Amino acid sequence: MSALITEAELVHEAAFVWLEDTDALDYVRQSLDRLPTRRGKPAYHRDGRMVGYALLGPEAKPSRSSGTFRRRVFWLLPHDRDTAPEGLYCTGAPAEAVDPRTLRPGGKGRKTERSEGGPQSPEMRKLGITLPL
Repeated sequence: MSALITEAELVHEAAFVWLEDTDALDYVRQSLDRLPTRRGKPAYHRDGRMVGYALLGPEAKPSRSSGTFRRRVFWLLPHDRDTAPEGLYCTGAPAEAVDPRTLRPGGKGRKTERSEGGPQSPEMRKLGITLPL
């Protein structure tokens, strides 16, 4: 889950590879997966689809016990808002979801009003208030 990912676990991220245009996505799910390499497209074994993944720099060391690297993978499930806009997540977002506009290598990202499914209220816009979620 996004809330469980710490920025200390992301320090070796060098870049992201996006497999889709994220401008059209309100949110993406993220997870830290154990992968055999620092770079390259990982195998994907979930329902839904992979939207992107992180590349690690050469200073990233594999786990001593497993020989794998922890890399972020971004993904969506068939019932997520982009394919089911009136479904389960017409408002709100899964716990591991973040707004892709807030992501950067080494930064875990965050939820926003957009990722949570709604625009700001008129009152909040008048006051210039945005909610960091």
